[in-house]
Amino acid sequence: MPITACIFDAYGTLFDVGAAARVAASEPGAEAWSTRWPELAADWRRKQLEYTWIRAGADAHLDFWQVTQDGLDWALERHGLTEPDLRERLLALYMELAAYPEVPEMLAGLQKAGKRCAILSNGTPDMLAAAIRSAGLDDLLEAALSVEDVGVFKPDARVYDLVEAKLGVAPDAVLFVSSNGWDACSAAAYGFTTVWVNREGAPLDRLHEKPAHVLPDLTGLPDLVARIA
Repeated sequence: MPITACIFDAYGTLFDVGAAARVAASEPGAEAWSTRWPELAADWRRKQLEYTWIRAGADAHLDFWQVTQDGLDWALERHGLTEPDLRERLLALYMELAAYPEVPEMLAGLQKAGKRCAILSNGTPDMLAAAIRSAGLDDLLEAALSVEDVGVFKPDARVYDLVEAKLGVAPDAVLFVSSNGWDACSAAAYGFTTVWVNREGAPLDRLHEKPAHVLPDLTGLPDLVARIA
């Protein structure tokens, strides 16, 4: 069956998860930690993801906004950053993350080619709506599907089920795109054709399936879709 829908992970795929720490580090008062922002951002992201996996495995779901705060609190403590104003500033910035530079043109290209484009994310509906609005992507995305509809995080199959349940698109007509290797592998095992956006040049995760395609960023996605669809 031809690909009719391109479904995107949100954080790290469309939206730059390092942007909050990077912006905060450039603001007045950040001089004491400004050179450490990449480490802070990486620790925050790592714990955020680890907590989703642990909670999914333990059947102890909390929404992604709480998990994001918990991951940030761990990262701030690790780096000895205890100022409440910094915590609040980082969380505010996370609600308005920038999209990666190539994203608007890429989505417009897919839309022009007649492909349906939507998000499937761990994020809450409020988080996703804020990010989409801040990045100016409202007219380029049909929907933002949240795991809150099933109460469990990726890579639980119930999350991937949302694409057919909400959009009416069968798995074999979906191209699923994620910057998380584990997500791309899991979605491939589920039955989606998958693209891993390997922005960091990382090794492929050793999991139960492999993504069909690997790209360094999203620039070439419309051309890839044209070739395989």
